[in-house]
Amino acid sequence: MVPLLLVLLLALVLFGAGFALKALWLIAVLVIVLWLAGFFIRPKGRTGGRWYRW
Repeated sequence: MVPLLLVLLLALVLFGAGFALKALWLIAVLVIVLWLAGFFIRPKGRTGGRWYRW
């Protein structure tokens, strides 16, 4: 019974890690898209520059 519980716990942990890694990849892609958009979207002021401050 204990080995079965350990295998189920391991499967649950690996599934959770896989979901977390996929979510992190999606967040990373979103950040890269926003960062690249900063090169093309510029304010129409006399100072110019980027729309972000980092």
